[in-house]
Amino acid sequence: MTSVLDLAPVVPVVVLDDAADAVPLARALVAGGLPAIEVTLRTPAALDAIRAIADEVPEAVVGAGTVVTPGGAAGAAAAGARFLVSPGWTDGLLDAMASAGVPYLPGVSTASEVVGLLERGVREMKFFPAAASGGTPYLESLAGPLPQARFCPTGGITRASAGSYLALPNVGCVGGTWMLPPDAVASHDWHRVETLAREASGLATPGV
Repeated sequence: MTSVLDLAPVVPVVVLDDAADAVPLARALVAGGLPAIEVTLRTPAALDAIRAIADEVPEAVVGAGTVVTPGGAAGAAAAGARFLVSPGWTDGLLDAMASAGVPYLPGVSTASEVVGLLERGVREMKFFPAAASGGTPYLESLAGPLPQARFCPTGGITRASAGSYLALPNVGCVGGTWMLPPDAVASHDWHRVETLAREASGLATPGV
Protein backbone atom coordinates (compact mmCIF):
# COMPACT_ATOMS: atom_id res chain seq x y z
CA MET A 1 0.00 0.00 0.00
CA THR A 2 1.05 3.57 -0.54
CA SER A 3 2.07 5.65 2.47
CA VAL A 4 -0.74 6.27 4.94
CA LEU A 5 0.13 9.95 4.70
CA ASP A 6 -0.69 10.00 0.99
CA LEU A 7 -4.06 8.22 0.96
CA ALA A 8 -6.19 11.32 1.63
CA PRO A 9 -5.72 14.81 3.07
CA VAL A 10 -7.78 13.91 6.14
CA VAL A 11 -7.96 10.69 8.14
CA PRO A 12 -11.20 10.48 10.14
CA VAL A 13 -10.54 9.45 13.73
CA VAL A 14 -13.45 7.21 14.69
CA VAL A 15 -14.65 6.14 18.14
CA LEU A 16 -17.43 3.55 17.94
CA ASP A 17 -19.50 2.18 20.80
CA ASP A 18 -21.52 -0.07 18.51
CA ALA A 19 -19.77 -2.19 15.89
CA ALA A 20 -23.02 -2.28 13.89
CA ASP A 21 -22.36 1.35 12.92
CA ALA A 22 -18.93 0.56 11.47
CA VAL A 23 -19.89 -0.51 7.95
CA PRO A 24 -22.41 2.25 7.11
CA LEU A 25 -20.09 4.85 8.64
CA ALA A 26 -17.13 3.58 6.61
CA ARG A 27 -19.20 3.53 3.41
CA ALA A 28 -20.25 7.15 4.00
CA LEU A 29 -16.65 8.25 4.56
CA VAL A 30 -15.40 6.41 1.47
CA ALA A 31 -18.21 7.86 -0.64
CA GLY A 32 -17.14 11.30 0.58
CA GLY A 33 -13.57 10.72 -0.57
CA LEU A 34 -11.91 9.70 2.70
CA PRO A 35 -10.83 6.05 2.30
CA ALA A 36 -8.32 5.94 5.18
CA ILE A 37 -10.24 5.42 8.43
CA GLU A 38 -8.66 5.24 11.87
CA VAL A 39 -10.80 3.30 14.35
CA THR A 40 -9.48 3.97 17.83
CA LEU A 41 -9.04 1.14 20.31
CA ARG A 42 -10.91 3.07 23.00
CA THR A 43 -14.05 0.96 23.20
CA PRO A 44 -14.87 -2.75 23.46
CA ALA A 45 -16.44 -2.54 19.99
CA ALA A 46 -13.27 -1.36 18.25
CA LEU A 47 -11.82 -4.67 17.07
CA ASP A 48 -15.19 -5.91 15.84
CA ALA A 49 -15.64 -2.60 14.01
CA ILE A 50 -12.24 -2.94 12.33
CA ARG A 51 -13.02 -6.53 11.37
CA ALA A 52 -16.39 -5.55 9.89
CA ILE A 53 -14.94 -2.71 7.81
CA ALA A 54 -12.08 -4.89 6.58
CA ASP A 55 -14.52 -7.63 5.57
CA GLU A 56 -17.36 -5.58 4.10
CA VAL A 57 -15.88 -2.31 2.83
CA PRO A 58 -12.89 -3.36 0.71
CA GLU A 59 -12.49 0.11 -0.77
CA ALA A 60 -11.72 1.46 2.72
CA VAL A 61 -8.24 1.37 4.22
CA VAL A 62 -9.09 0.74 7.84
CA GLY A 63 -6.51 1.28 10.55
CA ALA A 64 -6.34 1.13 14.33
CA GLY A 65 -5.63 4.14 16.49
CA THR A 66 -4.81 4.53 20.18
CA VAL A 67 -2.47 1.53 19.95
CA VAL A 68 -0.69 1.66 23.30
CA THR A 69 0.34 -1.96 23.99
CA PRO A 70 2.14 -4.68 22.03
CA GLY A 71 -0.95 -6.84 22.35
CA GLY A 72 -3.10 -4.06 20.94
CA ALA A 73 -0.86 -3.84 17.88
CA ALA A 74 -1.01 -7.57 17.23
CA GLY A 75 -4.74 -7.80 17.89
CA ALA A 76 -5.56 -4.89 15.58
CA ALA A 77 -3.51 -6.35 12.74
CA ALA A 78 -5.16 -9.73 13.24
CA ALA A 79 -8.58 -8.06 13.04
CA GLY A 80 -7.71 -6.60 9.64
CA ALA A 81 -6.19 -3.21 10.42
CA ARG A 82 -4.04 -2.08 7.50
CA PHE A 83 -2.16 0.55 9.50
CA LEU A 84 -1.52 1.34 13.16
CA VAL A 85 -1.40 4.68 14.96
CA SER A 86 -0.17 5.35 18.50
CA PRO A 87 -0.35 8.51 20.63
CA GLY A 88 3.26 7.97 21.72
CA TRP A 89 5.92 5.32 21.62
CA THR A 90 8.30 3.19 23.64
CA ASP A 91 10.91 0.79 22.31
CA GLY A 92 8.65 -2.16 23.13
CA LEU A 93 5.60 -0.68 21.44
CA LEU A 94 7.64 0.34 18.41
CA ASP A 95 8.99 -3.19 18.05
CA ALA A 96 5.48 -4.62 18.28
CA MET A 97 4.10 -2.25 15.65
CA ALA A 98 7.02 -3.03 13.35
CA SER A 99 6.35 -6.75 13.81
CA ALA A 100 2.66 -6.41 12.96
CA GLY A 101 3.43 -6.35 9.24
CA VAL A 102 1.49 -3.17 8.39
CA PRO A 103 2.51 0.52 8.16
CA TYR A 104 2.48 2.40 11.44
CA LEU A 105 2.58 5.98 12.70
CA PRO A 106 4.13 6.31 16.18
CA GLY A 107 3.13 9.41 18.08
CA VAL A 108 5.51 12.27 18.89
CA SER A 109 5.21 15.71 20.44
CA THR A 110 8.86 16.78 20.87
CA ALA A 111 11.94 17.12 18.69
CA SER A 112 13.76 14.54 20.81
CA GLU A 113 11.03 11.96 20.14
CA VAL A 114 11.28 12.68 16.41
CA VAL A 115 15.06 12.21 16.50
CA GLY A 116 14.59 8.95 18.40
CA LEU A 117 12.31 7.60 15.69
CA LEU A 118 14.62 8.75 12.92
CA GLU A 119 17.41 6.79 14.60
CA ARG A 120 15.17 3.73 14.39
CA GLY A 121 14.53 4.32 10.68
CA VAL A 122 10.99 5.64 11.12
CA ARG A 123 10.28 8.73 9.03
CA GLU A 124 6.49 8.95 9.14
CA MET A 125 4.82 9.72 12.44
CA LYS A 126 1.79 11.14 14.17
CA PHE A 127 2.13 14.57 15.82
CA PHE A 128 -0.07 14.51 18.90
CA PRO A 129 -1.67 16.37 20.56
CA ALA A 130 -1.13 18.81 17.71
CA ALA A 131 -2.88 21.94 18.91
CA ALA A 132 -1.68 21.59 22.50
CA SER A 133 1.90 20.83 21.41
CA GLY A 134 2.51 23.98 19.41
CA GLY A 135 0.44 23.44 16.29
CA THR A 136 1.62 24.67 12.93
CA PRO A 137 4.41 26.94 14.27
CA TYR A 138 6.02 23.97 16.02
CA LEU A 139 5.77 21.67 13.02
CA GLU A 140 7.10 24.40 10.74
CA SER A 141 10.09 24.83 13.04
CA LEU A 142 10.87 21.09 12.78
CA ALA A 143 11.00 21.17 8.97
CA GLY A 144 14.36 22.93 8.89
CA PRO A 145 16.51 20.69 11.10
CA LEU A 146 14.49 17.49 10.51
CA PRO A 147 13.26 17.63 6.90
CA GLN A 148 13.23 13.85 6.55
CA ALA A 149 10.36 13.51 9.06
CA ARG A 150 6.76 13.61 7.79
CA PHE A 151 3.72 13.96 10.01
CA CYS A 152 0.03 13.34 10.41
CA PRO A 153 -0.99 15.87 13.07
CA THR A 154 -4.06 15.03 15.15
CA GLY A 155 -5.61 16.44 18.28
CA GLY A 156 -7.56 19.68 18.30
CA ILE A 157 -7.59 20.08 14.51
CA THR A 158 -10.75 21.55 13.04
CA ARG A 159 -12.13 22.23 9.57
CA ALA A 160 -10.93 25.81 9.99
CA SER A 161 -7.37 24.91 11.00
CA ALA A 162 -6.76 21.82 8.85
CA GLY A 163 -5.68 23.78 5.78
CA SER A 164 -2.87 25.56 7.62
CA TYR A 165 -1.42 22.19 8.66
CA LEU A 166 -1.75 20.71 5.18
CA ALA A 167 0.12 23.68 3.72
CA LEU A 168 3.29 22.69 5.61
CA PRO A 169 5.92 20.78 3.61
CA ASN A 170 6.37 18.13 6.31
CA VAL A 171 2.64 17.32 6.72
CA GLY A 172 1.11 14.62 4.55
CA CYS A 173 -2.37 14.52 6.08
CA VAL A 174 -4.23 15.44 9.24
CA GLY A 175 -6.46 13.43 11.54
CA GLY A 176 -9.75 14.82 12.78
CA THR A 177 -13.28 14.19 13.94
CA TRP A 178 -15.20 17.20 12.65
CA MET A 179 -16.77 15.16 9.82
CA LEU A 180 -18.23 12.80 12.45
CA PRO A 181 -20.59 14.90 14.59
CA PRO A 182 -21.78 12.76 17.53
CA ASP A 183 -25.41 13.59 16.84
CA ALA A 184 -25.08 12.50 13.21
CA VAL A 185 -23.51 9.19 14.20
CA ALA A 186 -26.08 8.63 16.95
CA SER A 187 -28.96 9.28 14.55
CA HIS A 188 -27.31 7.30 11.72
CA ASP A 189 -27.34 10.35 9.48
CA TRP A 190 -24.82 8.87 7.08
CA HIS A 191 -25.74 11.37 4.35
CA ARG A 192 -24.53 14.19 6.59
CA VAL A 193 -21.33 12.29 7.34
CA GLU A 194 -20.75 11.78 3.61
CA THR A 195 -21.32 15.48 2.91
CA LEU A 196 -18.86 16.55 5.61
CA ALA A 197 -16.35 13.96 4.41
CA ARG A 198 -16.59 15.31 0.87
CA GLU A 199 -15.89 18.82 2.17
CA ALA A 200 -12.86 17.49 4.07
CA SER A 201 -11.55 15.61 1.06
CA GLY A 202 -11.69 18.87 -0.88
CA LEU A 203 -8.89 20.21 1.29
CA ALA A 204 -6.56 18.46 -1.15
CA THR A 205 -7.62 20.91 -3.86
CA PRO A 206 -5.11 23.75 -4.33
CA GLY A 207 -6.39 27.02 -2.97
CA VAL A 208 -8.99 25.47 -0.65
